Amino acid sequence: MVSIQNLEFEIQELLKEKKYSEIIFQITSKTKEEDRNSGLFVLLGISRMSLNKKDKDQVQLAVSDFKKGYLKEKTSENSLNALVNFVIASAILSDFENTNVNFDEIKNFYKESPKSFQNKRQINIAMTAIYSRLNDHRDMLFHLEKVIKSGDFISNDLCNYGYWRCFDKSWSQKKFFEYGKFVDQNLIEYPRDKLTNLFNEKNKKIKLGILSADLKGGHSITYFLKTILLNYNKKEMEIYLFSNQINEKAISSEIANLVHKTIDISKLSELSALNKIREFNLDIMIDVMGYTSRNRIGLFKNRIAKKQVIWMGYCNTSGLKNMDYIISDHNLINSDEEKFYAEKVKYLPEIWNCHCGFNFNRTENPAPIIKNKYITFGSFNNPSKINENVVDCWTKILKNIKNSKLIIKCPSDKNKFHRIEKLIREKNILESVIFYTKFEDKKNHLNLYNKIDIALDTFPYNGVTTSFEAIWMGVPVLTMAGYNFNSRCGESINKNLNLEYLIAKNEEEYVSKAIDLSENTKRYLDLRKSIFADALKSPLFDQKKFSKSFFKALEEIAN
Repeated sequence: MVSIQNLEFEIQELLKEKKYSEIIFQITSKTKEEDRNSGLFVLLGISRMSLNKKDKDQVQLAVSDFKKGYLKEKTSENSLNALVNFVIASAILSDFENTNVNFDEIKNFYKESPKSFQNKRQINIAMTAIYSRLNDHRDMLFHLEKVIKSGDFISNDLCNYGYWRCFDKSWSQKKFFEYGKFVDQNLIEYPRDKLTNLFNEKNKKIKLGILSADLKGGHSITYFLKTILLNYNKKEMEIYLFSNQINEKAISSEIANLVHKTIDISKLSELSALNKIREFNLDIMIDVMGYTSRNRIGLFKNRIAKKQVIWMGYCNTSGLKNMDYIISDHNLINSDEEKFYAEKVKYLPEIWNCHCGFNFNRTENPAPIIKNKYITFGSFNNPSKINENVVDCWTKILKNIKNSKLIIKCPSDKNKFHRIEKLIREKNILESVIFYTKFEDKKNHLNLYNKIDIALDTFPYNGVTTSFEAIWMGVPVLTMAGYNFNSRCGESINKNLNLEYLIAKNEEEYVSKAIDLSENTKRYLDLRKSIFADALKSPLFDQKKFSKSFFKALEEIAN
């Protein structure tokens, strides 16, 4: 039998050369399973994962390797690596259809592991991947908080923690502000001599940059970006799109064709991306990511444009001293709350956002209640926004309205689906809920709105895209006013439609308004008719009017 130590050394060399098939062959042919140590099991599992993460069988084998590696020793550095990789690989495996992963086993492995392991960043970040799959925000935040309290974190950890805090109501806006300052303090600040200079001389045209990881065709962000990209003055402004999405189709051709230039920064290091963007000498850079996935918030810490603005993608303060403005409207940020934003608030006169609409003919369809003889509610929001408080309200609505139904659009991702289904089942309303999980295209998705009478907004994190979609289809949205930007989006949307009645002050009123509309059919039908007739003339879809006020605001910022 070959020396385990020598084999490990040989395999480490093969790993550098990315010869994964050779590594698998060497380990499996030269050692018996019972003779392998944790290190070899880890190398075997990593090779299987590196060979093909999209191959369910390979991932399953890797999970088994990592598990055996951890159980082999349990206390060494190699066993920590085995445990971390076991958790990560299990999370990936859970994404495959018709695959059951024992999440309880993973949780127990973590709880039974040495205390020294439990304090390591690697294992806590791996556990957040598990709780993310389960849509368990509380435990996900628990592990992220451990990482942050340990001091062993990266900027992405800080942003994830801030982002997921938006989904619960335990933080005041003051707390978000304080946390944002903490993020700012812990981002890397590069010495000036390492940075390309930003020149003060005025450009012939305003040079506007937009940074996003969500520019692929059909993404929600693109429908709002198109509004401004279709309506800017090319004689006075140049627009540059910077993409941070690793994908050959990261920027849709439709979007790309509307701007001066597109630039991919996804593969650039922080410093390289900084200098690359600074070379453009931008007057304004708009960040539409904030703390969301694949953000590059650290770039704004070091300034990549003369003026830096946050808008749309993340509905809260960035916390950065160098983020000059946040674009809002007067419904989203009250004047007495401005002190809890690191940015100056640039108010638009009506609404902070405007949807470009869809390339389908709008038809006024009869309200489902006419045919069904019962009212149908619906929620097509991100499942992450559906929490116990929301389901509690929906339960009260359904139990107080005879024969009422609720349609929930939930991705076929089995973990997210099972969480929502479990919440619904526990409230004994499963027979009143209809789940939709698959749609061929956008048109089919929009047609689903024809099956609902009233859309029920989520809280504290309101829907945005789904609310615009519902209104476009002529469906009223019942929302609840919140305590900060991301919990007031529904309020702003309805106020801009002159539909204050559809804004509840609290959970009790949210329930009572839903019941009232179900009992007052005429009022509901009149509401629906006016929404369909007036929506496209409203600030929600008036592209030219919105763009005029938006670019006026940018001109004021630039000057």
